[in-house]
Amino acid sequence: MVAFGKKLKETQILEWQGYYINYKLMKKKVKQYVRQINESDENRVIVLKDFSRILDKQIEKTVLFVLEQQGQLAHRLSNLGEQQDSLLQQVDGLNNVSELQESYRDVGRDLLKLLFFVEMNAIGLRKILKKFDKRCGYKFTSYYVKTRANHPYSQLRQIFKHVGISAVVGTISHNLVDLQERRGSYVSIYDQPSVPLLDPTIDNIKAAVDMLTNSTNFLQYLGKHALILPEDLPNVSEDHAISDRYHFMSLVLNLANTFLYMVNTYIIVPTADDYSMSLGAAATVCGAVIGSMAVAQVFSSVYFSAWSNKSYLRPLIFSSTVLLVGNTLYALAYDFNSIYILLIGRVFCGLGSARAVNRRYISDCVPLHLRMKASAGFVSASALGMACGPALAGLLQANIKIFNVTFNQDTLPGWVMAAAWLFYLLWLWISFREPPKEEQENGVHLGANNGLIENGVVQNDVIQPLLLSSGEKKRADDDDDEDEDEECDKSEESAEEIQKPVTSVMAAYRLLTPSVKVQLLIYFMLKYAMEILLAESSVITTYYFIWSSSNVSIFLAFLGVTVLPVSIFVGSYLSNMFEERQVLLASEIMVCLGIILSFQVIIPYSVPQYVCSALITFVSAEVLEGVNLSLLSRVMSSRLARGTFNGGLLSTEAGTLARVFADGTITLAGYWGMSRLLNVTLLPSLVICVFSIIATCFTYNSLY
Repeated sequence: MVAFGKKLKETQILEWQGYYINYKLMKKKVKQYVRQINESDENRVIVLKDFSRILDKQIEKTVLFVLEQQGQLAHRLSNLGEQQDSLLQQVDGLNNVSELQESYRDVGRDLLKLLFFVEMNAIGLRKILKKFDKRCGYKFTSYYVKTRANHPYSQLRQIFKHVGISAVVGTISHNLVDLQERRGSYVSIYDQPSVPLLDPTIDNIKAAVDMLTNSTNFLQYLGKHALILPEDLPNVSEDHAISDRYHFMSLVLNLANTFLYMVNTYIIVPTADDYSMSLGAAATVCGAVIGSMAVAQVFSSVYFSAWSNKSYLRPLIFSSTVLLVGNTLYALAYDFNSIYILLIGRVFCGLGSARAVNRRYISDCVPLHLRMKASAGFVSASALGMACGPALAGLLQANIKIFNVTFNQDTLPGWVMAAAWLFYLLWLWISFREPPKEEQENGVHLGANNGLIENGVVQNDVIQPLLLSSGEKKRADDDDDEDEDEECDKSEESAEEIQKPVTSVMAAYRLLTPSVKVQLLIYFMLKYAMEILLAESSVITTYYFIWSSSNVSIFLAFLGVTVLPVSIFVGSYLSNMFEERQVLLASEIMVCLGIILSFQVIIPYSVPQYVCSALITFVSAEVLEGVNLSLLSRVMSSRLARGTFNGGLLSTEAGTLARVFADGTITLAGYWGMSRLLNVTLLPSLVICVFSIIATCFTYNSLY
């Protein structure tokens, strides 16, 4: 990948070149502002006012041009409408319909150019705001967005809301429908809004508008849960290369691994406390039993992510083998009467967590046009596994011995999962196809079209001739000016623009802006609250309500089943009615409310109180997870889209650490007695939740 400034220059529409936001000029201004602020703190106010004025003028220039282009498109559509009316009144007019349809599609293609123009300017605006904050040490983005985004006369709203675009899209759409083969009937798009338009131009426009306005549907909402970060600008040649690596059955096996691992995680939850007590330990040791898998996953996520740089098949084979061994040890612990074998078995299961490989395979080996569906499949497989695990545990009710090996409700989850992983291992060995290696040399990709190095630093002295013409020399001087600007950015933002994947944890940490850190904190909080709720459910319900393991299984399965319906509601309706940051803050408050309602107070603890509070907490956390990861994918550096230390790994580590601390809290709280277990475990959840709400309020204006 080349730097954003160079990429912006390469992708500009030439005849519109003077109307783009002047990214290069603003970069130079930021460099000057740094010197001014260093000379005197009194210059800070002058700098802020001056940069605000420059941004306002740049945005106004772009917006007025967009409005002018919309007017021209509207004028063309008006003329086409008159032609359509006269054409349909002619006896032989239907013969010329195809020509009129193509004219409408031409307008649609010009609208796509305009949408891409707006997208490039929106990306440039976000990047220059981030650059100013980083270089000048001031939260200018928060001030600028807060004062401009909500003002009724703000030009900034035009960039991100695209007022008037829908009217143009609607005119093109309904006229193309009227000119389709079914013309002559009295059916319109308004009578049957769910009928697809069956025109690729309209589909492309709709996708572009959705991307710019952050409109979502159910599929997109689910796909964002996977946190497979998109690049700012898609690379067509790279997508063709990825298409050559795509293999449908390998993707199915990848999703099957995701499903089985989530089943494996939650299948023991309803019976972990009984199993612990049968081995002579306290019921609250179930927290250590459940959490030992998460402890191992903290480390396995890193080495599996690194391993996937070289292969996908070998880490999946290793994962399945380790999980087969781990589940066998878990089941045999009963006959050996050893809590240590039980814990070792669960540690092995955690060491077999290949979710980093699953996510990486989708990111690297699935073409762009299928990646959203594959990401949604990844999330759906996880949600389905989460629901099926406890439900399956409720069905495993037996008590028999075969050759001195016990099969009961405690050991059957281990035996069933061992058999499942053995079957999966055979299926994997037979059907998975290792994708061909990408053509790389020293970590850089060669562009298919122009021969320039696209990833890493461009080595101009290697690819340029020794003698340059005067025009070429001028262009080279312009490039040198840009390189000089790049050299001043020794901080996070300069590294971001070079677009090289990070190679260490510290490099990834340096890319985390305050808003990204808050989003990771929110993810930690929601995973902590959910793990407390799920992991201690069997202990709490047995102590207060004398529920059997079957009752607990039904309850947990019911919670898991809510994931997809909630995602449909949020993805299709809620996220399109409100801004994601509004849904984020409201969901945090609802999680906090659910936690508060869960506390045992003076009155006796009842089933309705527990079920209602658990449902509020779990559903709110699910809503929060979706919008949190969606916002995280937007504010996180694109350098974290690929490589070992990617955004998906960071979110996985944050969630896994939350589970570790939550399960450890349950085990430690057991020392205070069962009567205090509930309140002691809920208190940290409440504190972290309140802290995350406060942190969200401080970074609210940067979440756009």
